[in-house]
Amino acid sequence: MDSALGTPGAYLAVQGASVDERICAGGPAAVVRSTPFGPVVVVGSIVSGRPKIIRVLLSRPGQSAEDLMKRAFPLVRSTGIPPEIEALAGDIQAFLSGEDIRFSLSMVSLEMCPGFQQEVLRAEHRIPRGAVSTYADIAGHLGRPCAARAVGNALARNPFPVIIPCHRAIRSDGSLAGFQGGVAMKRRLLEMEGIEFAYNGNVALKSGGVRYRF
Repeated sequence: MDSALGTPGAYLAVQGASVDERICAGGPAAVVRSTPFGPVVVVGSIVSGRPKIIRVLLSRPGQSAEDLMKRAFPLVRSTGIPPEIEALAGDIQAFLSGEDIRFSLSMVSLEMCPGFQQEVLRAEHRIPRGAVSTYADIAGHLGRPCAARAVGNALARNPFPVIIPCHRAIRSDGSLAGFQGGVAMKRRLLEMEGIEFAYNGNVALKSGGVRYRF
């Protein structure tokens, strides 16, 4: 595993999830795309004979996605990339440029995430463009009404931002909380999707149809 990804600790420091050894077998390959929010890196590999996405890295204030990639995947390759991964990277680039794209989970390696996080990510994936949900609402949907903080932590470690739109999850008071690409990017993405904000910078949750109901 070390020969493909560098030290496991370096990977986990960014990924926040355990690594399935099958993912490492073929060695990861990365696609870099330019977006209005800076470079985005899509890391994929062959998992059980199929091309899969194992990480999406967003640039964040003070650190580019390419720098994050070098830290997490020091031996990542940029050749021999399956066309399916190239195409998905193009869709992510288009989404971040404002296009309305709905992503499938078929190419996402959710199995690399712990069980509870998988539940959270699947729930978050259901939230459509133009809507938001709160961490508490997601926790309630999962039958764990006291787990709002755990939901927030699971989304903070989302390995697949954009594909799983964790920018659409907010606090119960409408404030944005954190986001891997930074709060400014989170707000801009929501604005691009038609979400309105109140004078205090919070999402205007009382607007009709904004709050997604599971």
